[in-house]
Formats: sequence, structure tokens, C-alpha cells
Amino acid sequence: MRYDEPRGSLMDTALTRQVFDTEQVPAADRFGLWLEMLARTPTLMRVRTAHADDFTARAEFLELGPMQLIRHRYPSLHGVRTRKLIQRSEGDCYLLALTLRGTGVANQDGQRGICPRGDFTFYDCARPQELIHHADEDERAASIVALIPYDALPLPHRRLAPLFAGRMSGAEGIGALLADYLIRITGHPEQYHAADAERLGGVALDLVATLLGRNLVSEDAVPTEIRRRALLNQVRAYVRQHLGDATLDPRRIAEAHHLSVRSLHRLFEAEETTVAAFVRDERLARCRRDLADPGLGDRPIQVIAGRWGFRDKAHFSRAFRAAQAETPQAYRARHLERARIVNTTASEVNPARAD
Repeated sequence: MRYDEPRGSLMDTALTRQVFDTEQVPAADRFGLWLEMLARTPTLMRVRTAHADDFTARAEFLELGPMQLIRHRYPSLHGVRTRKLIQRSEGDCYLLALTLRGTGVANQDGQRGICPRGDFTFYDCARPQELIHHADEDERAASIVALIPYDALPLPHRRLAPLFAGRMSGAEGIGALLADYLIRITGHPEQYHAADAERLGGVALDLVATLLGRNLVSEDAVPTEIRRRALLNQVRAYVRQHLGDATLDPRRIAEAHHLSVRSLHRLFEAEETTVAAFVRDERLARCRRDLADPGLGDRPIQVIAGRWGFRDKAHFSRAFRAAQAETPQAYRARHLERARIVNTTASEVNPARAD
């Protein structure tokens, strides 16, 4: 059964996913329902499983621009995609799969890859393929699948053939960065705005293209702009992880990425901002979030500022006022009052929720 997650109020703009869960129907109907779901996707397969009498499975669909992400959880299975099945479905796309639990075995064009937990494999959905995904008896197999249109990747189709059904590490380098990104987005889509879906998909595509290029063992296979954007995403992720460190500056960021400070500044030239401005804006964004949080209403403003790397009270006040055209105190008061009014209204409409 497929359903949209509740969106909450009409003002809620969080990224949402569609959920397909066989537990919503009787056990005897679950496997048939799963096959019906597969028939409506580019991954249509002939599937065999030892768990057909009670196929407890779940799929969560997330649209990120041209890319579709699907987070799967299912019993062990064996799937085959034949030429006849390809003709019955739209297969003009690539499939990149990250194994979350169990072990996947991939076959395509005479190539075979064994993918344990944390590794990627890659298919061309327009070609016959075989998939075996098995897990221990006390757990279900799990994976994240990215469906990517051919023209969404800047890499020539013929160049990618050596990677089909191969194994790519998701434990280090670009692979680890991409794995973490996919796990976080599919695990907590509510933390992102629907308006950012296209941009989030663009980041994912850049990382996918870089991962594939690295595994082709050819820097030339990855266009310069893709490499630049992938490195930029790594730098941004590093900054966000270290915002609370008051010593975070361009020199430290550059050293962490084996760059010169000059190269780091050049990396940001096309972004219409500077490294220092990016760090400041990210810190201010975290401060705004905390100041507007009713649960942190009794926490001193300077404690919040210090948490995100602003050690000097006067510097924080100046930076905040320059960005928001109001003081941190006024910003907090305005947002907490708005939250109080919303909560009061909700309690009056539904008194039971106030108990």
C-alpha cells in the first residue's frame, strides 16, 4: 500500500516521501502487492523469494529533481530483469544501489560484483541484469536505490559500461561522502525544504558523477566543473561539522582538504561569497534556529552564540544585526511570541491536545 506521509499544516514546506508498506495488507497479499509496485517502476523484475507467504517489505520514495531515491527494506530475494521485461517498462536510466543491510550480488553483461553492507553497485536499466540480495534470517535486507536519467550524468554512456554490476566502496573518499548524504536525506527528509529538492538532487548527482569517474580511474572522465562542485560540497560539509570551533578559519579549512588558502578562495569565487562569509552565514543560520526554538527559550543568547563559534558578544551582535536588521533579543522575542500564539490557538481548537 502506498501513501504520502502527513504534511501537517498547510504552511509545512518540508520535503516529503511516499511510502509503500506491505504490512498494511494481509500476509497472503503482501508479495503480490510488492510485485505490482515493481511493475510501475523502471526496475521491473521477475522475483523469487522464500518469503512469498509473508513478504513484509517497505519502500520510501523521494523525488530530488531528475533523480528519484528509493529506500528499500525487504526479505531476501532473487530478481532477474530480462529483455522482455525491459520492453514493458521505462528503462532509459541508470540505477545506483547502496547496500545498507545484507549482501548484494549483481550480474550484468557478464560482470559480477559482490556488495556487502556499505558498498555501491551500478546498473544500466536498459540491459538485462540479475540481483541477489540476501540477509540473515533474523533481519531484512535493506538498500538505497538512486534512479538517474541518462542525460543527468555528464559522463558518456559508453565510458560507464566497465562499471556495470561492479562494486564501489562506500566506506572512504567520495563513496563515503555520497553514502552519508543518501542515508541522511532518505532517513530524515523532513529536515529539508521541498523548495530545495532540485538543489539537493544536483548535489547528489555531482557526487555520483565524481564517484563513477574515480572508479573509471580517469580524472579526465570527470569534467572540471563537476570536480570543483564535489570538492566544494566536501568543504561545505566540513565547515558545517566544525561551526562550533571558534578557531575555524580559511587556513584550517584549506589544510583539512590539502589545499592552499589561495586555492580555497578560488573555489568559492563562482559562489558569489567568500569562505569567511560562508562560515559566518552558516553560524548565523544555526543561531537563528536556536533563538526561534521555544525549547531553548531560557538559554542565554551568548551561550547559543558561543555554541556556534561566536565567542565575542559584541561581534556576534554586530554580525546578527547586519544580517537580520534587528538585534538577537528582538529576533528571539518576535519568534517566541509567534510560537506562543500558534500553540495557544492550537490548544483552543483542540483542548484535548493541551492536556
